[in-house]
Amino acid sequence: MLELFSEPMLVALCGLVGGVALGLAARIGRFCTLGAIEDLYYGESTLRLRMWGIAIGVAIIGTFQLSALGLLHLDQTLFLSRGWNPVGTIFGGLMFGYGMALAGNCGYGALARLGGGDMRSLVIVLVMGLAAYVALGGPLSGLRLWAFGVPDTAPVGSSYATSLAGATGLSVELAGMIIGALIIAFTLANKEMRHSFSHIFWGAVVGFAIVSGWAGTQWVADNGFDATPVLSHTFSAPIGETMLYAMTSSGNTISFGTGSVLGVLLGAFIGSLFKGHFRWEACDDPRELGRQMLGASLMGFGAIITVGCSVGQGLSAFSVLAYSAPLTLLFILIGAAIGLKQLMLGIRPAFWPLTGR
Repeated sequence: MLELFSEPMLVALCGLVGGVALGLAARIGRFCTLGAIEDLYYGESTLRLRMWGIAIGVAIIGTFQLSALGLLHLDQTLFLSRGWNPVGTIFGGLMFGYGMALAGNCGYGALARLGGGDMRSLVIVLVMGLAAYVALGGPLSGLRLWAFGVPDTAPVGSSYATSLAGATGLSVELAGMIIGALIIAFTLANKEMRHSFSHIFWGAVVGFAIVSGWAGTQWVADNGFDATPVLSHTFSAPIGETMLYAMTSSGNTISFGTGSVLGVLLGAFIGSLFKGHFRWEACDDPRELGRQMLGASLMGFGAIITVGCSVGQGLSAFSVLAYSAPLTLLFILIGAAIGLKQLMLGIRPAFWPLTGR
């Protein structure tokens, strides 16, 4: 493979393949972060939230199976090779969840909607990507570093799996796979979920997409000559990377994140055509557009502070059982619940843009 493609192109192709699977899961399987939270919050159903249980469980088992086979070095992955700031996790998670409720989608969901012809989501994607880069290396990066500091290097492989392994004497890989199996078993304890093949199948597809990212980037890191980071899917900084690559491709290299973003768009486009759902949509309410732009900005900042979006922390970080993952998901859920309640009650804070007539 290395004879046919450059290393950046190979990791981008890895991102593309997993991204297509994620886009299909969003459009055909209705896998959606905010949709799952809305179903839970409004009491409609827990099925889409349980899809997350399947996805997380499959991703954990697959990831630790890769480690057991020597195909993934857990200590090299993004979330286990750096320190964890609980304050940043809480603050960033709340900011991201609240922004997600205002925008009506997370970054991943906005890409999936954009692939189905929703041009309103283009605004969310662009604003979120720009805000992420402003917080990551732009004018407000200094403020972020002042408030939350520079992450220290984490103890090698520190995770819930290493904690369980240390307490029980099990291997780290076996401990991780047991945790993943328990999550799946708890998810399938619900009778309605056990009888819904579609929710189980598409949840598993999402989990395998996360595993494919780890496997692909680790293979390139082990066999290539460049210092390739070991990554899986997330949709905050990669959206900004994709925007930057679109403007400076002649002097820039393609990345896993860019392939992932383009893959979700392609998968969502194919899925929307398959379901007959593709149609052009635009925003006809300036107040709604202002709310979505504010929400997208908050998501971009929040994702950088917490080192990952709902997919990055909720799936990729969870798949390696990073300490930050469950807490981030919890506070994203809380932030989204606050935002949804505010929208439902029609409460508008003082900083809300484009005040109504």
